[in-house]
Amino acid sequence: MLTKEQLKACMPHATAANIDRFTRPLAEACAEFGIDTRTRMAAFLAQLAHESGSLRYVREIASGAAYEGRGDLGNTEPGDGVRYKGRGLIQITGRANYAACGRALGVDLVVEPQRLEEPELAARSAGWFWQTRKLNDLADAGDFVKLTRRINGGVNGLADREKHHAAARAALGA
Repeated sequence: MLTKEQLKACMPHATAANIDRFTRPLAEACAEFGIDTRTRMAAFLAQLAHESGSLRYVREIASGAAYEGRGDLGNTEPGDGVRYKGRGLIQITGRANYAACGRALGVDLVVEPQRLEEPELAARSAGWFWQTRKLNDLADAGDFVKLTRRINGGVNGLADREKHHAAARAALGA
């Protein structure tokens, strides 16, 4: 089970309030989605540290206008880009992803997309994304760069992600 001390060591720039808010939801999401080894958890937390700015952001800073009309994201209605911009600790993006994630988590995220900003759903959506993209396999194989590409589509922020990964491995004994 993930402790507050371990999470703080993984994400040293996270505030105490955010450590308190997210430790239990993250521990539960790891258990729910099979992120159940130290190696998997270290990779997961490292990626979340980067994607969320060390638990600071559960909603993308940009407006989401860049996603407007993106059929590949299922954004087919006017306003979908802004409405379904990145949310959660791993930044679920697009109407289609909100719908799929919501079905899996038992929440209508198409109607209530802002629910992905709640600590429990922010963590569970990250676990859902991780599991559906088979990221445990890449964590187990030690392929952190390929894992980053699956999350990000490229290697944006790789140095920061690797720095968090080293901290997470040390904190968790991975």
